[in-house]
Amino acid sequence: MALFGSYRTKIEFDLIERRYHAFGLLRAADFAREINVDRLTVLEFGVANGSGLLNLCEVGTRITEVTGVKFDIVGFDTGLGLPSPKDFRDHPEYYSQGDFPLQNKDLLLRKLPENARVNFGNLEDTIKGFLNDVRAPIGFISVDLDYYSSTVDALSIFDGPSDLFLPMVVMYFDDVKRELHNPYCGELLAIEEFNNGHDFRKITKFNFLEKRRIFRNAEWIEQMYFCHIFDHAIRTNALKAKRGEILTRP
Repeated sequence: MALFGSYRTKIEFDLIERRYHAFGLLRAADFAREINVDRLTVLEFGVANGSGLLNLCEVGTRITEVTGVKFDIVGFDTGLGLPSPKDFRDHPEYYSQGDFPLQNKDLLLRKLPENARVNFGNLEDTIKGFLNDVRAPIGFISVDLDYYSSTVDALSIFDGPSDLFLPMVVMYFDDVKRELHNPYCGELLAIEEFNNGHDFRKITKFNFLEKRRIFRNAEWIEQMYFCHIFDHAIRTNALKAKRGEILTRP
């Protein structure tokens, strides 16, 4: 095998475009296989011109070849660009109304494979309908919404029943890395408020991910999270199982 020949190895060496997509989908697929799930739903909140969504489709195809896990890929966007920021929490110093519009909707839709689609409209409306049509457990979510208010709407996806998700959902948050991003605004504030408002859903940083990567200083590592679904059947059933683990090296 040539150096860096396998797709999994290329992901390990950060050789794939949008590394966070490749790592996130692979981690979700590996976990799905551990619990005998052979199909996952992948969500992207914030499609803009569609380059990220198309990348998810391409990466998903390759990871299906590696793992056997198939993907349904769903984007969410108004198609009109960003709305007007509501207040300082939406980082108006960075973003403004009309930023990141979808310039050619028909072209994007023609490029999407059969396993991908886009839900157009306001998130508070499209998410409600989507939760009634989830065809496979949600395993990976990319959040690229810029605003606090939009991210709050996106995280309402986790108000769905536990069986719509993997026990842990891999997440990527795009807008947490600029100098003025902080826990009192934007996506970071939305995460904190989400955690404060939910007993059985908690979003946390991906523990020690930098220690597991070959290139430990890669920026995207700090953007990877999990949403833990604590009331998922796999977690609650584990409470009933008799483990009796014995330390061999106490």
